[in-house]
Amino acid sequence: MQSISGIIYLILIACLLPYVFAVIAKMAGGFRAQDNQNPREFLSKTKGLAARAHAVQQNSFEGLPLFIAAILIAEYMVLPQSIVMTFGIAYVVLRIIYGLCYLANWATLRSIVWFMALSCPVLLLLLVIKLTVG
Repeated sequence: MQSISGIIYLILIACLLPYVFAVIAKMAGGFRAQDNQNPREFLSKTKGLAARAHAVQQNSFEGLPLFIAAILIAEYMVLPQSIVMTFGIAYVVLRIIYGLCYLANWATLRSIVWFMALSCPVLLLLLVIKLTVG
């Protein structure tokens, strides 16, 4: 992946990831065609794996604005491409690991991985601040 296209791919993957977990939640919960009348109600009543997959979906959507903003700001402020890509790839990989930990019900590891993923866009923004101030 080179230049801005790599950034776009990372954003696309991060944006599609919640939908992967939504599909897992629906499949694990026994989603049927008639449940599509009110899928949010269906998902709110799920238990076990389906409920955890739904929680991953929701948390994945919640984390997107910070990630997208950090990536775009870092790119706009011309941080070195290798740094932007490293933090972007780390975020996406950690979010996948986070989702797998959530599905496996490994709460402590999930929280550690969540924090690591959160720190990726935060560190990118701090690097931008350092670049602009220094």
